[in-house]
Amino acid sequence: MKKKINVSDARLGMYIDSLCGSWINHPFWRKSFLLDKQEDLDGLLVCGTKELWVDTDLGLDVGNDIAPESLSPDSEAKTPKKIEVEPPVILSEELKRARKIHTQCRMAVTDMFKMAFNKEELKLDGALILVDEVRRSTARNRNAFLSLTRSKNKEDYLCLHSIANCALMIMLGRQMGMDHETIITLGLAGLLLDIGNVGTPAKLINKPGKLTQDEFNIIKTHPMRGWEMLKEHRMDNVVLDVCLHHHERMDGKGYPEQPPIDSLSLFARMAAICDTYDSLISDHYYRKGISPAKAIREMAKWQEGQFDKEVFHAFVRTMGIYPFGTLVKLKSGRVAIVEEQSNKSLSAPIVRVFFSTKINEPILQEWVDLSKMPDAIASVEEADELAKELRIDLKIMLGI
Repeated sequence: MKKKINVSDARLGMYIDSLCGSWINHPFWRKSFLLDKQEDLDGLLVCGTKELWVDTDLGLDVGNDIAPESLSPDSEAKTPKKIEVEPPVILSEELKRARKIHTQCRMAVTDMFKMAFNKEELKLDGALILVDEVRRSTARNRNAFLSLTRSKNKEDYLCLHSIANCALMIMLGRQMGMDHETIITLGLAGLLLDIGNVGTPAKLINKPGKLTQDEFNIIKTHPMRGWEMLKEHRMDNVVLDVCLHHHERMDGKGYPEQPPIDSLSLFARMAAICDTYDSLISDHYYRKGISPAKAIREMAKWQEGQFDKEVFHAFVRTMGIYPFGTLVKLKSGRVAIVEEQSNKSLSAPIVRVFFSTKINEPILQEWVDLSKMPDAIASVEEADELAKELRIDLKIMLGI
């Protein structure tokens, strides 16, 4: 039976059916889950949500002391294995290591794609070591490595897009509470999901204009082609699944197979979101990339038909509504760049203010946690347009 209770009455052993209020205001990526970890209970009590729905057929009721069958040691609801904790470091410190890791990844992916193109055996030992380095780097500072993936040469897009997908899959897996082994597999899947494109004619990938339907049909063969390449190397089933299904959609309009939605794995649903996000923020021959915040907004419009809703919410929690590096105007008239996400609110990140539109001059730069201030974001700005409007060089002013 489903019952609405006060959050203050929640306790371990209850099955949360849904939380009252917007998903933006609570820290959980899942709509329904067994409340079996103290850290989740602690987060629930302080997140600001006042009421929630519990299912007493699947978990404890208010006043019950005996756990139902679903909480037995043999049940499927098990706490995921923990991975070792990397001590957090500041952005400037992690950037030094992240640049080395990114360079090594670039060489490794280039070599793997050449092996695939030449039908040679893929050597993955080095790739797995690098995937773990990416995992550790993003754990120490999630913005350092991602900031390097934003810049892509159009000529080397496939390689750099693969590295970005690796990092995004790792970060999303961590957000969703997956264990070390699964996160490493997800990172490798992100690295290889577009490997089928090594057989796609370069003139199509690099075409500056819109593809014809026949040309697009050729592009749509790359997931199957990549799956066939990887299958020959006895690749992990998760990697094969992600490669084949990362362009499938929740409304059944994706490609190449359009399987029943119920059979579409969680990992493929994750990959569809990561792959789309990085494609949107990247420059291509046929269009310029958009800002991360705009990409999140665009994807939010598509989530009902294209993406798994709960996985998309987890992705937004990973990146933020206003991801790192987003330029914003505040209601106070100040201009700022997003530096970090706040633990209290997705809509109120930590920003670095640097300009005042009221006096039309640069101001003393300072870090401001908008979750603790009366100020708020009024609009998201595109870098080129903002620089032109304010008549400033953002790269010099912000050191970016």
